[in-house]
This record gives sequence, C-alpha cells and structure tokens, in this order.
Amino acid sequence: MQQHRLPSRQHPPRPSRPRTLTSLLTAAAATAGLLLTALSPGAQAAAANPYERGPAPTNASIEASRGSYATSQTSVSSLVVSGFGGGTIYYPTSTADGTFGAVVISPGFTAYQSSIAWLGPRLASQGFVVFTIDTNTTLDQPDSRGRQLLSALDYLTQRSSVRTRVDATRLGVMGHSMGGGGSLEAAKSRTSLKAAIPLTGWNTDKTWPELRTPTLVVGADGDTVAPVASHSEPFYQSLPGSLDKAYLELRGASHFTPNSSNTTIAKYSISWLKRFIDNDTRYEQFLCPIPQPSLTIAEYRGNCPHSS
Repeated sequence: MQQHRLPSRQHPPRPSRPRTLTSLLTAAAATAGLLLTALSPGAQAAAANPYERGPAPTNASIEASRGSYATSQTSVSSLVVSGFGGGTIYYPTSTADGTFGAVVISPGFTAYQSSIAWLGPRLASQGFVVFTIDTNTTLDQPDSRGRQLLSALDYLTQRSSVRTRVDATRLGVMGHSMGGGGSLEAAKSRTSLKAAIPLTGWNTDKTWPELRTPTLVVGADGDTVAPVASHSEPFYQSLPGSLDKAYLELRGASHFTPNSSNTTIAKYSISWLKRFIDNDTRYEQFLCPIPQPSLTIAEYRGNCPHSS
C-alpha cells in the first residue's frame, strides 16, 4: 500500500538581525574587551591602592625638578606652635585627588630650614604635604630634633591650615646631619611612621635595632663631619634584617651635599616615600633591583624585593 506523506510545514524565513542591533552588540563586546584589558593585573593593583597619587612614574619624572602637581606654600610662625620652631608647609594646590601623605624635614646643627628648603616644593609636587621646620635652637641635639619632628607632625595633622589635606595615618620624617639623626630618633619613638630618611645623618647612638619604620640611609663618600664609616654605615647595619631598608652612598659628595638641590637625593627620596608612605609599588622599579654604582652613586645596599 502506498504511503502518502503530509507536506512539511513551511516556515517563513527568519528575518535577519537588524544592523543597528548587531552594531550595538559588537560595540559592547569591544568595550568589554577594553575593560578586561584595563583590569589587567597591573591595573587591578593600581585600582586596589587608594593612595596612589600622580601619573605612572618614569625615570625622567622622578629626576625632574618638579612633579605633576602645582604647589602652594604657607609659613608657620614659631609664635603659634609649641615643641618646635615653626617652618614652611608645601602642599599640592589641587584637592581633586583627596588627601596626601606627609613628611616633616629637620635641618642640621647650626642650620635653619632654608638649608633644606629645596626639598619642599620638589617633594610636594610629586604628591606629598611637606613641612620644613626650624628647630627651637640651632644647637639642638638629635634626640631633641626627633621630638621636634614629631611635634611638627602633630601640628601638621591636627592644627595646621592644611590639616584636611593630610592623611594622618601616612607620615614620614627626614633630616640633614643632626636632623638626620633626629629622624632616626623620631622613628624609634613613633613606630607608626611609614618612612624615615636620614641625609648624611649624625648621632652619637650608632645602633637602631628598635626601628620598625622603612628607612633609607643616605651617606656621602667625602663626608668628614659625619663619616659614613662611623655614622651612616653603622646606622644601616644595625637596622633589623627583616626591615625594609636601604643604604645610598653618594659619590663625590660632602656632608653638606643635601643642602643644595640634588637629583640623586631627590630621585631615591621620592621613590622611598612613594613606596612606603603611599604603598605605591609603581616606584619599586627604582629601588629593586638594587641600583648599581654610577657617576653619582658610590654604593647602594638594600633588601629586595620590599614587603608591604
């Protein structure tokens, strides 16, 4: 018996997807691809750190006489403070990026803030609030200068006209000569500090195993006032082995080299402050691997890679 098949149902042709919708889907896919690219490990790390300030650094940007931030400054009279001798605050003019980490800097024996003033705008233009101070007397010893650095930090974060621009949890200290010795004293007393940088530091105390603050010790190969063999090198060697620390010895430099604008001091100070006050790992590249001897560096020591 012959079988008859029913004719198959004819379906109308499916309309083609409108071009506009196709274009939108293509654009969305492209955008998603861009987002995935932007959220690469490096970008994710940047997004995870709320303290990054300024564009990605280059060797040229940290050696430049000024960074990306326009700066302003304000004088602080000794008459309105206690515990130190007043000074000058340098700070990024814009508030668009929120608060900034801060550093206070002490001059050396018989010196005034003018001797370290060049560091003010140079560091502030990289994204810090910087306070160069005068001491109570120019003859103050390192232990006194250490207390004065801390008094200045307290004034800066609690009473100063720029206190709302400062993140009080991200602070550091620097100093020249006895001021450098004072920066070690300050870090010993206040372990919450994020960075310390003694510049051709002088102190009768040569050992600092108590420090918990990442410390960059800067010495000078021609220093006859605080020779590295009896000051900067013992300072560095006595720091805990587990501490993030480095020793930079300037080539062809004297005890007073930090009193004038110096690219090598600025470059490594900026990198150290960024790395440890801002936790900005974009600056790790300038500290690790350890810089090699050069026309301006006699020696560099440190422990790499750095931790937090």
